[in-house]
Amino acid sequence: MKLIGAAGVPAGAVFDTVELMNDASLAERGIMQTIEHPTTGALKMPAWPVRFDGTPPRVKPSPLLGQHNAEVLGTWLGMSAAEVDGLKADGIL
Repeated sequence: MKLIGAAGVPAGAVFDTVELMNDASLAERGIMQTIEHPTTGALKMPAWPVRFDGTPPRVKPSPLLGQHNAEVLGTWLGMSAAEVDGLKADGIL
């Protein structure tokens, strides 16, 4: 980088994954965030780096397997809570 910089070519280091995860400036700017995952615990992950209003978007964990089954079956298929409970009781869900 010194040679390239001395020649007037803009250059910068390319970080590996560990360096990115531990970079203080990325954490300060909200690009790397630590979230609380319901089964894993504290987890560091990147947020979307684009800012529309100047603040970083909050990262949240992805849903657990089946977490939204009742909502999806009720909203999309019109199933009642009793029908969804029946599927759970039968071991289908």
